[in-house]
Amino acid sequence: MRKIGICGAGSIGCFVGGRLAAANEDVLFYGRPAMGDELKNHGLTLRDYKGVQISLAPHRISFATLPDALSECSIVLVTVKSLSTLEVASQLRACLKPGALVVSMQNGVNNGQILREKLPEARVLRAMVPFNVVHAGPGRFYQGTRGALVLEARDAWEQPLYEALQHAGLDAEASVEIERVQWSKLLLNLNNPINALADLPLLDELKQHRYRSLLADCISEGLRCMRKAGIRPKRIAGVPVGLLPMILRTPNFIFELIARRMLAIGPEARSSMWEDLQKGRLTEINALNGEILRLGAHVGVAVPKNQEIYDKIKEVERSGFKKGRLGL
Repeated sequence: MRKIGICGAGSIGCFVGGRLAAANEDVLFYGRPAMGDELKNHGLTLRDYKGVQISLAPHRISFATLPDALSECSIVLVTVKSLSTLEVASQLRACLKPGALVVSMQNGVNNGQILREKLPEARVLRAMVPFNVVHAGPGRFYQGTRGALVLEARDAWEQPLYEALQHAGLDAEASVEIERVQWSKLLLNLNNPINALADLPLLDELKQHRYRSLLADCISEGLRCMRKAGIRPKRIAGVPVGLLPMILRTPNFIFELIARRMLAIGPEARSSMWEDLQKGRLTEINALNGEILRLGAHVGVAVPKNQEIYDKIKEVERSGFKKGRLGL
């Protein structure tokens, strides 16, 4: 019997773990005491942009606030922010059973490699979560965009998790090109800080040409860096990443026609970085635009727009997250 641990009970962890638990998978959530109390009092309510709603009563949720509880798990999904990867790796190394499957479901491109280096006795896989989830209230989580989870295909290690995700009604696929998938997802995630600074729902932000143009500039810089480094983008959730800058720069009425066919975004959807700034938390900017800055420096490509966005987010963090400092 498989027992699945959720290492990082935040928005993605609670949504994916909640879907698995609702399908009667044996799921253990590990996270902060505040989230444990929230789920104990309110249970889990999961909604998506299509109107589907799933609820779990508190008694159906197994929650731990100490990492030792994950020693029971044969599969552990790491869903913490990139800032916490090293800390979590140290915790897992002390408690995981040898041969446990550890899957990084995190933003960025380096977390899986960090876990692989720090957990030599585990089977570590990388994964890509295509959809956006926001914490919409006590025990409530909202999936605002679509897409299939992509698991790294490696020696069939991914098969038990793939089966569990399918059993839970979550679209999933396996890929031997996970690095290309992750870099392409990183390009899409360059909108996270723009959305956070715009302080708008995703739909409202993308309806404004000036925000789309800024995102197009950031993605164009990333694509130039990737080409120089020999990394080819890969289509994600129906989105042709290489063509995105051109699509984003089209006039509003043309973009809306294209977006209706290409994108599915719920009216409540916002980026996870928006949520971080609203709650006064450090962001994943180093793993997003910061990664483009590092790649640009490595291959000798200028990335001024990514630098601008990176600097603005860092300024907000330094200012103590005062809302008056938000805005583009």
